[in-house]
Amino acid sequence: MARSTNSFFADGFTLIELLVTVVIVAILASVALPLSALSEQRAKEQQLRQNLREIRTAIDAYKRAVDEGRVGSSLDQSGYPPKLAVLVDGVVDTKSPISRKIYFLRRIPKDPFADITAKADDSWGKRSYSSPPDNPRYEKDVYDVYSLSEMIGLNGVAYRDW
Repeated sequence: MARSTNSFFADGFTLIELLVTVVIVAILASVALPLSALSEQRAKEQQLRQNLREIRTAIDAYKRAVDEGRVGSSLDQSGYPPKLAVLVDGVVDTKSPISRKIYFLRRIPKDPFADITAKADDSWGKRSYSSPPDNPRYEKDVYDVYSLSEMIGLNGVAYRDW
């Protein structure tokens, strides 16, 4: 069977068809890229919420243990941990007959918006019990933690204020 000379062009795609396909793929990629960045930010926000909740729950548990007399404290102390590392290192349970330690965290979670090279403890801003909420300072205890990021969340609230 003999082939005609025009069958060469009938078997493949034309240049126009290839260009249209490339343009469509480029448009789809340009739509998908912002959506992936948005989903990445949402995942980081969810991790930030979870990490803040975990640390704040541990701080509250430490304070509760002090109030119950299980952790030694003096009258000039607020009852909050002197630093975040205490929550991981543990404290001696004064009510335990075998001097057992109480641990409040397995590890200090890291702020997902912090610098990658920062240690977990240094990735958080710390507020002491005696410092005002609008001007947090770290002095001798850790009453609360907050993100050091200057970014604004998807909900319009700065991460620092979460």
